[in-house]
Amino acid sequence: MDDWSTVQVQDRLESAADVFAQLPEVRPKGYVNAWPEYLHSFADKVGQTPQMRRPRPSPRQITQADEALLWLRWLEKDDARLLWLRANRRPWKPICWELGISRATANRRWQYGVAVIVWRLNGRRVPSKRSMTYVTKQTLRGGQGGLGH
Repeated sequence: MDDWSTVQVQDRLESAADVFAQLPEVRPKGYVNAWPEYLHSFADKVGQTPQMRRPRPSPRQITQADEALLWLRWLEKDDARLLWLRANRRPWKPICWELGISRATANRRWQYGVAVIVWRLNGRRVPSKRSMTYVTKQTLRGGQGGLGH
């Protein structure tokens, strides 16, 4: 993709969080269960509500999730944490409590973090002498007018 948008970045981060949530948990080496797997007969299952499971993520989804996770390296530690918590659909209030910031600050830093990722994915350098508001507005505007200068 040549032109990334904030919506595409947000969607990719959310899908990455979903993919990592679906993967099997990591267990310590040597962890075994000595109990045999219980096989339910048809009679056992009659009258029970079926348990639907989502399919495991495909290799392509896992690769895209890994790529999206690497994007967070471009951000400050707290901003990356904020974006990852929001990608996991965590409500704003616990995020603000955890990071010790106000709701307005959290939203502003979240928008800036997404904007930085968009700039970097579009092959542009994020200006260090510009404000967070400038970077965010330029991203929302479509990136016209001096990106990368």
